[in-house]
Amino acid sequence: MHTLTDVNKDRLPKHVAIIMDGNGRWAKQRGKLRVFGHQNGVDAVRRTVENCAKLEIEFLTLYAFSTENWNRPKIEVETLMKLLVASLRKELDTLNKNNIRLRAIGNIESLPTKAQKELSEVISKTNKNSGLTLTLALSYGSREELKTVIKDISLKVKNNIISPENIDEAVINTHLYTHFLPDVDLLIRTSGEHRISNFLLWQIAYAELYFIDVFWPDFSEHHLVEAILSYQNRERRFGKTSEQLN
Repeated sequence: MHTLTDVNKDRLPKHVAIIMDGNGRWAKQRGKLRVFGHQNGVDAVRRTVENCAKLEIEFLTLYAFSTENWNRPKIEVETLMKLLVASLRKELDTLNKNNIRLRAIGNIESLPTKAQKELSEVISKTNKNSGLTLTLALSYGSREELKTVIKDISLKVKNNIISPENIDEAVINTHLYTHFLPDVDLLIRTSGEHRISNFLLWQIAYAELYFIDVFWPDFSEHHLVEAILSYQNRERRFGKTSEQLN
């Protein structure tokens, strides 16, 4: 079984993004409520974040709560928000101990006031950390993000701040929620599903995709390493031929 020491530190993905899927089904398999799965999912988050920090990966983005997740049963949404607040409060010392900086993307204003306050506090208290940048995608949807970008740029064109001829990828990047992040190199999705689910659609244009048939609460160091080793065994051509790269 592979461990962190098997990873080639010279060929690490700079930015890893994870769709953490399968908490509810993991709980159901055990005859428990979905909430039990979410609680155990927090442990998987802690393991994964700490392992990424040990590997010296620069950026990790976790799909924690999508815009579509608001449609889930009210009690589940309320529990997820309480879990978010409790986890942020509990993990602050661990983040600082591991030199991890927390950021967040998404429609943060739609979160409950208590969650917004806790999030803002932890972001502020980890802001000077210089290791891994951990970004939580909360109330996030890529289509909503792109819609916001189009509106913002359109308004600037209307007010003669930007001319249409000057709109390029760099301009679009600066208007995204993820303007402080590089493009995703490796996207991992757990639970055996093979979907992107409205996550970072612009940012994963050239990402390597890795799907694993394991529910998120069971995601371990071994699974993370397997994903990174798979990434390291692939040839990233960005539209070029193998001959051009060599």
